[in-house]
Amino acid sequence: MASHAMKITLERIALFQFTPAHSVQARAMLGWSVEELSRESGVSVDAIQRFEDERDVLDVTRLALAYRFESEGLVFFPGFAPGRGMNVKGSTPDPVGRADYAMVE
Repeated sequence: MASHAMKITLERIALFQFTPAHSVQARAMLGWSVEELSRESGVSVDAIQRFEDERDVLDVTRLALAYRFESEGLVFFPGFAPGRGMNVKGSTPDPVGRADYAMVE
């Protein structure tokens, strides 16, 4: 199990690497609408639209989106379209189990 410092570092990396453009591109790759992503991630349609419009959302909301896409095997790097990872499970396999999940918008 990762230390608390490692967990925070992984979350910061995920926040830095996952952009609004990635969300739009990842949805297109998976064939998901905003409504489908909302159902899959537990994030409200409004929050997803705000994020994809490059407006402010809570970090935990961004992480929930990034982790949901990662659970589908997608990986994110700044400046590049999402790619398919090899055996990627995401750094939080069960985002719903996170203590701050209740804060998701």
